[in-house]
Amino acid sequence: MSDKRKQSLYFPKRYLEEIRAESLRQDRSMSWVVQKAWEIARETVKEFPAANDFIPGEPATTEEDD
Repeated sequence: MSDKRKQSLYFPKRYLEEIRAESLRQDRSMSWVVQKAWEIARETVKEFPAANDFIPGEPATTEEDD
């Protein structure tokens, strides 16, 4: 038995149209398409810098700067 939790996610209209078209093409639910896309993209997304990570070319902030 899988754990199913309801969660609202907000996507731009264009994304929703693409997800809807793909779900129709595959005869799957939009939820299924988004879940599979996340499973495929998960490792790539983990490689993105976090909001507080140092970005080359930007000044580094320290606690002393506050």
